[in-house]
Amino acid sequence: MAQADINLILNMNDQSFVVCAFNTTVSKVDDFLASEAKGTKVVGAQSLKEMVSKLKKPWQIIFLVKAGQAVDDFIKKLVPLLDTGDIIIDGGNSEYRDTTRQCQDLKAKGAGVSGGEEGAQYGPSLMPVGNKEVWPHIKTIFQGIAAKVGTGEPCCDWVGDEAAGHFVKMVHNRIEYGDVLLICEAYHLMRDVLGMAQDTMVQAFEDWNKTELDSFLIEITANILKFQDADGKHLLPKIRDSAGQKGMGKWTTISALEYSVPVTLIGEAVFARCLSSLKNERIQRGLQHQKCIPRKDKGCV
Repeated sequence: MAQADINLILNMNDQSFVVCAFNTTVSKVDDFLASEAKGTKVVGAQSLKEMVSKLKKPWQIIFLVKAGQAVDDFIKKLVPLLDTGDIIIDGGNSEYRDTTRQCQDLKAKGAGVSGGEEGAQYGPSLMPVGNKEVWPHIKTIFQGIAAKVGTGEPCCDWVGDEAAGHFVKMVHNRIEYGDVLLICEAYHLMRDVLGMAQDTMVQAFEDWNKTELDSFLIEITANILKFQDADGKHLLPKIRDSAGQKGMGKWTTISALEYSVPVTLIGEAVFARCLSSLKNERIQRGLQHQKCIPRKDKGCV
């Protein structure tokens, strides 16, 4: 079971909802029940058939699996067990076109699909969508486990039909890509152009976090910059500068091109990650640059 699964279950338990946990690796369920879920009302199941046998009708099944074929495979296993009115909820990061297709396929089977953000133990922002008939059945649970703002208003409401929730989350996550790129560029300028020391950069980010730039990303950047290893040395300079990505940036950029929406910062953030991942090529180019001896009117020789 991934940490997102565990956090979502514990969140529901904390809100007095009884949850039945299932994982294809049965030992992970046993370990969870013996550790984080010990002393709670969470129950486990050894199979999908056993899991649904422990649920009240209409069944409300939330699953978090890797986007793509794994989602299709799980739904295919689950559908034969469902009755009209049962609800399945894809809580992962599925590509919105896949969610649209799944919603349309499942309408004939009487099952609703609601795509939304993965769970978090202390209050996620949730974006439920799918068949509108589903909302009254899941509203209490979703708004109960969602983060709260102001006077207690939940960060959760019905977003729209079919794949709207996954589309919103896709764009939301990739706006964050743009924010991260801006932070990386600021770090690059401070370190490589201004020659600022690590502790000085920490102070700069902490100062920014006291202004209108106050944000979670600025806050954790300062914490990352100041973090030291067991030797008392800053850890960040020792980490390989090769970023990865899971594909949502590509989805967002392709969708923007299809809909003629200029998301230039998000696109550049995606390409920056592509460039960052080419670590060996960047090293080789750096060595070539070091060997380059400028000659007047002859370029490098």
